Amino acid sequence: MKLSTREAPGYFAKPNANATGLLIYGGDAMRVALRRQEVIKNLIGESGEDEMRLARIPAADLRKDPALLLDAIKAQGFFPGPRVAFVEDAGEGLADTIRAALADWADDDAQVIVTAGSLNARSKLRKLFEDHKNAYATGIYDDPPSRAEIEAALTASGLKNVSTDAMAGLTDLARDLDPGDFRQTLEKIALFKLGDDTPLTPDEVALSAPVSIEAGIDDALNIAAEGKAHELGPVLRRLEAQGVGPVGLCIGAMRHFRMLHKVAADPGGPGSGIGKLRPPVFGPRRDRIQRQASAWGMHKLERALTLLLDTDLTLRSAATVPEMAVIERALLRLAWMNRR
Repeated sequence: MKLSTREAPGYFAKPNANATGLLIYGGDAMRVALRRQEVIKNLIGESGEDEMRLARIPAADLRKDPALLLDAIKAQGFFPGPRVAFVEDAGEGLADTIRAALADWADDDAQVIVTAGSLNARSKLRKLFEDHKNAYATGIYDDPPSRAEIEAALTASGLKNVSTDAMAGLTDLARDLDPGDFRQTLEKIALFKLGDDTPLTPDEVALSAPVSIEAGIDDALNIAAEGKAHELGPVLRRLEAQGVGPVGLCIGAMRHFRMLHKVAADPGGPGSGIGKLRPPVFGPRRDRIQRQASAWGMHKLERALTLLLDTDLTLRSAATVPEMAVIERALLRLAWMNRR
């Protein structure tokens, strides 16, 4: 059975203890791992792994010995309680092995949890779980977490008294940070507030928030792509202070503008091109990329890429140049180019 992105969080929080198994797949390994940890914990409890009710089977080991999974499903441990056989990083080549194990599954056997990378709609492994009467499959995408997911993460971290403004700050952080970094930030905030019953404030959130260099680079590139030249200087100074080099900025800019060019150059227009990006983009970032590609157009983006290529050659040449000034001038020229 297929779990939609709307149904999946509820299932992770309260999984079906009598199900045969669950496949969790997605391009972001950290997001997949966090969801896998959540569902396994909710199936076997906090002490399940210590009581040896969790069998971990790396995909490489299962390829060498296909009997490992069925043995783990049927094995009976010393401790009572539900059991899980976890197959990590499975690929298409294991579909038949997992199919055979699911076919022999019976009541009171260990539930099969499988994680995988990106799987398309024709994937044999994905179809195996989606078409199964007592197993589930769900994809994990790069969508920002919903309000309900953020509140659940807060509860899990022991944070209950959160002001409205602090919640707004946490929501912004959840959109900017990787899931693992966001969870660590919540744990840091929970430790900071240990024994403090006063409401969490935006200042306390800001004190615990990590400095994201990648987010800062994206800010600079979006400023240039959206023609906000007056905002560029302070962002570049901050990135320079964090140790971001001009060559890294130039590489990021070329990657960003190539992506915009791919969207804008699609015969069906930006609306069609945005859906062909790999890895796919979702949510507010998808809308922003589409707006930028539409505003620039294919031909102007080709001029932008030429400018960035010349800048990259200058930065990598043997000539002695003020490198940060060179990349700043290039980004300013891009910002002005977009406004013409």
